Amino acid sequence: MANHNWFSLYYHWIAFAFPALDIELVWAYNYVMSLDIAQELPTLWQSHLEAEFNKGYMQQLREFLRSEKDQKKLILPHSSLWFNALTTTDLDQVKVVILGQDPYPTPGHAHGLCFSVMPEVKPIPKSLINIYKELENDLGVVNSNGNLQSWADQGVLLLNSVLTVEASKANSHQGQGWEQLTDRIIEVLNEQTSPIVFVLWGAYAQKKGRIVNNPQHLVLRSPHPSPLSAYRGFFGSKPFSKINDFLIDNGKAPINWQV
Repeated sequence: MANHNWFSLYYHWIAFAFPALDIELVWAYNYVMSLDIAQELPTLWQSHLEAEFNKGYMQQLREFLRSEKDQKKLILPHSSLWFNALTTTDLDQVKVVILGQDPYPTPGHAHGLCFSVMPEVKPIPKSLINIYKELENDLGVVNSNGNLQSWADQGVLLLNSVLTVEASKANSHQGQGWEQLTDRIIEVLNEQTSPIVFVLWGAYAQKKGRIVNNPQHLVLRSPHPSPLSAYRGFFGSKPFSKINDFLIDNGKAPINWQV
């Protein structure tokens, strides 16, 4: 596993440093990686999702991804990071869920956590810049890099609806099956008795989050932090203080939003 992680980091460095390079070596490694990487999920996620991986839609998804790889298309993020949100934050550790749409299509950016980028990425994506602006206005926290791994480590599940994308082609893997799996993930989260905060930014996330109806949970809705919509109500919504107030009220440790 150590060598596996080393190669994954090397992959991201190559993709970031040489975005125009035909990185055949990197693609070849991506190709041979197992499409059954879900077997490495933490125990609780595995117990709730195991049946999903045997369903027809997941077989179709595997065939689609194999076809994409056979055509030497670069799939992002690296396959070792497709389930990073789940492997980082096991079910019993989830305190907050932030829903995204699909990974960043720029090589070297996505690493399996919605809105998050690798630490070396500059400039920070515009939506994340606006998230940071709201965080500073809300709690006075200033962040200088776009890596949100520390949020995930504290129980913030940063879940995209679609877990892969073809490089340079946003939304290219929508409708291939990922949405059904992540719908099931949200259903499992909704079933939990321990209070969770669901953060639904924008119409896409709010539509996907309609299944959240457990009164134990808090649902925060606002416009998306995109530059196209942030001024329509995202700015001033104070989600970060609301999250921490809810967690404290329910006997849970607040999130340290500093990265």
